[in-house]
Amino acid sequence: MALFVQHKETRSELQETVATDLRNRAEKKAKDAERPDGITDSQFIKGSKESSGLLWLWLLIAGLVIVGVILLTVSSTS
Repeated sequence: MALFVQHKETRSELQETVATDLRNRAEKKAKDAERPDGITDSQFIKGSKESSGLLWLWLLIAGLVIVGVILLTVSSTS
């Protein structure tokens, strides 16, 4: 059994007001899209620098030191 509901294409005054308000907000948000995102231009990043190209070497040295300490600890307890 099917239920048929009459659908009116007319909008009430409240619906028109809400639709206009939403449309205006969407237009304002589209205009504000040109603003900075707050991440790459924030005060937090100013004065900082990118990591050097030799970061991988320092990480490798740190990893080798950690592995060496673990091996010394294991070999001294046996």
